[in-house]
Amino acid sequence: MARHARSAVRIRLIFMLFVISAIAFLDRTNISVAGVEMRHDYGIDQVRLGWVFSAFLIGYALFQVPAGWLAARIGPRNLLTAALIWWGVFSVATALVPPHGRHAILMLALVRFALGIGEAAVYPAGNQFIARWIPVAERGKANGLVFAGVGFGSGLTPPLITAVIAAAGWRASFYVCAMIGVAAALVWYAVARDRPQQHRAVNAMELAHIENGLPPIDHERKTAIPWRAILRSRNVWGLFLSYFAFGYVIWIFFSWFFIYLAEARGLDLKSSAIFGMAPFLAMTAGCLIGGVLNDAISSRLGLYWGRSGLAMASFILTGLFLIVGSRVDNVALAVLTLALGGGAIYLSQSSFWSVTADIAGPHTGVVSGLMNIGCQVGGALTASLTPWIAAHYGWTAAFGAGAGIVIVGTIAWAVVDPRRLIESAPPPTGASVAVAR
Repeated sequence: MARHARSAVRIRLIFMLFVISAIAFLDRTNISVAGVEMRHDYGIDQVRLGWVFSAFLIGYALFQVPAGWLAARIGPRNLLTAALIWWGVFSVATALVPPHGRHAILMLALVRFALGIGEAAVYPAGNQFIARWIPVAERGKANGLVFAGVGFGSGLTPPLITAVIAAAGWRASFYVCAMIGVAAALVWYAVARDRPQQHRAVNAMELAHIENGLPPIDHERKTAIPWRAILRSRNVWGLFLSYFAFGYVIWIFFSWFFIYLAEARGLDLKSSAIFGMAPFLAMTAGCLIGGVLNDAISSRLGLYWGRSGLAMASFILTGLFLIVGSRVDNVALAVLTLALGGGAIYLSQSSFWSVTADIAGPHTGVVSGLMNIGCQVGGALTASLTPWIAAHYGWTAAFGAGAGIVIVGTIAWAVVDPRRLIESAPPPTGASVAVAR
């Protein structure tokens, strides 16, 4: 009787995307921990280190839409395999930039820019995969799991990178990350397929379950990208602006939280590594809880409240936690409160990526890439602006600026309606229609 049970290949592949997501953030946030040692070797201050952080995000932002286009053309399997290998090459290159070279900082920025180009593929490709493999009614949980990798990878970074640095120096941490990425590339290529119809392990029951929850299969035929409809969509620009606010806040944690603990709160390397995990563990929990709430609220109250309503609530909570946490004197309580801010904003993560799949159909990769540019522009801004605000006005003001920006993001979410489809993206059928009511 067991042989007649529905297979669960889509769930195993979503878990693999969780792993790739974790590796992506391990590769991009390792420099935040290594940056304490790198600053001494390169003889730079926080502002110039912020330029290096921003270089990654500029490369990442510029290649979001091309990555989404490639995901639709060559498929998530090939694109993510190539991207993981690319990350490995430029992780190694980061460690090989000579500190005393004539243009060392420029070279380091260029290497991180190139790393950003490669990492631009991960979420547009992942979302294209979800649009092909995951029924609409399961997308909240699927995106919640994928983006839980962000918190997991970032939370793993402080203790792992600190241990490697203590044992073998900061350069070794980039070599370790490169090896992990290449190993994941081999596994992904072996187990993934671009469509459920191509995977031998997907049985008839699972295939029927997937197809019944997706738009008709012919929507995936190659069609011109409706740029005019995309660029005139109120949904797209609402998502772009709200993801800008999201990116500004999360990159305070990814770029500066470890250094904030060491230099503003006076913690040593070991204590910073322990306390530095807190926001990222909260982000992991926030992603998973947000994904479950997303689908549950959508099924009861409709897509607007499940996607947009949940996101607005998460942004408001984030602003409150950032304001309170930055003003607390006790270190442990401050870290806990700020960590809750990181967890609260990640309640909205599955909403962003579920909505792009809801409204864009075969153009999901392109639309999610365009949305993600907003996040990276926000991240690039905070990577350089946050240390400047902290230096001139203090860290309370730096976190307060993040709280102010999430209010803008809340307003932007209010105009996003996942039931309003982009032209040429056919309406969902089956389970998705029930959810839309």
